[in-house]
Amino acid sequence: MSLRILLLCHSFNSLSQRLYAELRARGHVLTVELDIADSVTEEAVALAQPDLVLAPFLKRRIPASVWQRVPCFVVHPGPPGDQGPSALDWAVASGTPQWGVTVLQANGDFDAGPVWAHAGFAMRAATKGSVYRREVTQAAWQATLELVERFAAGERQPPALPVAAARWQPAMPQADRAICWQRDDTATVMARLRSGDGQPGVLDALWGQPCYLGDAHVASAATMAEFAHQPPGELLAVRDGALLRRTVDGGVWIGQARRADAPGTPPGQGSFKQVAAMLFADEAARLPQRPAALMRTNDEWAEIFYEEYGHSAYRVGVLSFDFYNGAMNTNRCERLLAALQQVRERPTRVLLLAGGEGFFSNGIDLNSIEAAAHRPNDSAADESWRNIQAMDDVALAVLTMTDRMTVSLMRGNAGAGGAFLALAADEVWAHGSVVLNPHYKNMGNLYGSEYWTYLLPRRLGDAGARDLMASRLPLRAADALRMGLIDHCDDGPRAGLEARCLARALACADSYNWPDWLAAKQARRAADEAHCPLARYREQELARMHRNFFGFDPSYHVARHHFVHKLPHAWTPRHLATHRR
Repeated sequence: MSLRILLLCHSFNSLSQRLYAELRARGHVLTVELDIADSVTEEAVALAQPDLVLAPFLKRRIPASVWQRVPCFVVHPGPPGDQGPSALDWAVASGTPQWGVTVLQANGDFDAGPVWAHAGFAMRAATKGSVYRREVTQAAWQATLELVERFAAGERQPPALPVAAARWQPAMPQADRAICWQRDDTATVMARLRSGDGQPGVLDALWGQPCYLGDAHVASAATMAEFAHQPPGELLAVRDGALLRRTVDGGVWIGQARRADAPGTPPGQGSFKQVAAMLFADEAARLPQRPAALMRTNDEWAEIFYEEYGHSAYRVGVLSFDFYNGAMNTNRCERLLAALQQVRERPTRVLLLAGGEGFFSNGIDLNSIEAAAHRPNDSAADESWRNIQAMDDVALAVLTMTDRMTVSLMRGNAGAGGAFLALAADEVWAHGSVVLNPHYKNMGNLYGSEYWTYLLPRRLGDAGARDLMASRLPLRAADALRMGLIDHCDDGPRAGLEARCLARALACADSYNWPDWLAAKQARRAADEAHCPLARYREQELARMHRNFFGFDPSYHVARHHFVHKLPHAWTPRHLATHRR
């Protein structure tokens, strides 16, 4: 039985997108309303006439006028009995070994309605955001599917499940996140920074200036040996925009920071997350640079990492680039381009481009672009232009690597220019949990570049490319495979994905017909270049992008500013709110 489902959410985040795409794929009719005000939600229910309301990401209670009228179900990132707005924060901070997701029926009490379904999972030592995007999202889908199947079968009473004792946990205050650099060891520091990942961060100070810290990574013993006599709390070095800070027994790299706003700062005028060394550029410039080698031991953190596998006659190279939230600012693009040029000199038959664990890539870095608007003699438009040129340079380096097979490995989601960067490779492999957003228009009608006008039609045809770019909707990896956008969808457990794809790449490298395949690839690239040079695609795309950045229509700059400053939505986009068309 097909259900009419209204998805009610604070924002259309990665979890909401996954549930939306999965439920649509199973034949249910989905429409979305962003949680703006009770009256707006009431109107949405009246227009949509849903069989049920599903709330995967809310920051307010569903009004009684709605849950008393139609069954409403909340997806809570905690096991049965857990209540409170910081469920996952507390679990990450305390190192809880097992956690889960509960789907409960709204009844006016916060996270305390009847439980319809739940799914558990083992916790990893990872950031809150990483656990949310992987384990929480997968468990949420399992529990939501159970709920929807029960409801579609005609059940209207919750199943008889063991009743867990309620335990209320309030919003985690900064006092419980605070770090004492003179007392806390690396494990304690990491747990607290990981628990505040994304929002709200950990309130601390850098060079005496209050700020919120995030994106932390353990420093290796080899790195810390150089700074063994420095006192805890001292800022020591810079790598890939991250700041190295001493703990009592080691050190951590801090990748992101946000200045603490003065009380009463108006919305849209406050601070926002930035690369830590860019936010404190003058101070960081006085610290030594400690870049890491591209090929190194696994315990040595840096954003870009390269390994090789297999027999010398059919080697496979794996180039990983794990950028915070998949954002590729100009500097990151330049470093990735340099890495591509370096690994091109290696004798490999297959190059796996493994983006980050959470995101393959999300394209240009809107936060770094926003920061340029506040720098003397710079502008957001100028930084946008530099950033998109650098993204294009990376895509071009992949497209013109004609002496080996290139494969984009999507371990995490991809959006906008990051999705098209993946398509620059010969093949695209993705895990089944991946959600793609291969379009640009949601960011103020941005036209897009990264050679998409060449890459997309060659996979989908002209009509298919137009339809995909116009849809502006999230796409499951399985659907992307079906339409020919990607080449392989791995439906195995997320754990072990890298090993399975490496084995697949080694098989490609050792294939008997690899020389013939490579010759055919080179012939196709030469024919395509003769038909229309890549430079022409780039020129035409950037002409449109130049108007987005420097033209009279401010839509892109307005949308970027709203996105970076997390301003509340004033209305739900009509491509999502189909009940309002």
